[in-house]
Amino acid sequence: MSIKKISVENFTVFEKLDIDFSKGINVFIGENGTGKTHIIKLLYSACQAVRKDISFSHKLVKVFKPDDLKISRLVRKNPGDLGANIKVISESAAISTKFSKLTKKWDAEVFSEEKWERQLGDLTSTFIPAKEILSNAWNLEAAVDKNNVDFDDTYVDIVTSAKIDITSGRDTTDRKKYLAILQKITTGKVTIEKEKFYLIKPGNQAKIEFQLVAEGIRKIALLWQLIKNGTLEKGSILFWDEPEANINPVHIPVIVEMLLELQRNGVQIFIATHDYIFAKYFEVKRKAADDVMFFSLYESPNGVQCERNIYFKDIKKNSIVKAFNALLDEVYDKNLGE
Repeated sequence: MSIKKISVENFTVFEKLDIDFSKGINVFIGENGTGKTHIIKLLYSACQAVRKDISFSHKLVKVFKPDDLKISRLVRKNPGDLGANIKVISESAAISTKFSKLTKKWDAEVFSEEKWERQLGDLTSTFIPAKEILSNAWNLEAAVDKNNVDFDDTYVDIVTSAKIDITSGRDTTDRKKYLAILQKITTGKVTIEKEKFYLIKPGNQAKIEFQLVAEGIRKIALLWQLIKNGTLEKGSILFWDEPEANINPVHIPVIVEMLLELQRNGVQIFIATHDYIFAKYFEVKRKAADDVMFFSLYESPNGVQCERNIYFKDIKKNSIVKAFNALLDEVYDKNLGE
């Protein structure tokens, strides 16, 4: 089951925006403040609302974490913008919510939530935040519940997803292939003991605390764990904010190929990135049948707008390429000067 479209009005940085998504990989680029992470957090909140114990409006405030968990603070801060409207559409159902600057706490109006739950009740969705969190996973849920630490729900949820063994039995052929590739990068396997994550090295089986492993390797190890425990299977949705952060560039083509393979096996993927190499590799490594779409969010007089194209090179409002070209110009000028 995939997410087809989103419509937002007067929400955070967006005045009015409608986006149609790819069933495969959706790559968001744009300058800071254009709402890349906001889009994928919003979609993730809707996906989590397929569960009967989770309300769309409540999940929004737990994921965005506005002051005092007031959903009213997510209304676009512009004179005259009194209320926000959000609609998320899948292949078989839609869910929407409406709230204003006067709405108390998370008491927004939510529409078609029961049908959304009924039609998409089996959907599994996972959000990987930009900052690695498994090294701080011990007792995280309890600490958040007691307000001892302040993490939004994307961090709490990913720890829960990494801990749970969703599937049992032997790994599928595809899963073995994924794990073998990732294990070469991480040079080990992930294990959990007493709510703490460790990396087990092959050969001597040395157990290394996650906080002693490089952050980039920890992020790849998290992907290994999500594939191993069955979280990323056909029909699931993966949201990943800045996958390239703290990753050795030599590993980026491997991660891109892994994500393309997940897409080929029925996983819908949403990515927010600032990295030229990461975005460009999707264009270089995609096959003719791969479903990849690039989205550029940019400021306009009417708020943030979105440009979409199946080719990264054909995006006209491309802040990544603009910055990259500026660097090449400086290098060229410096070399000429020497």
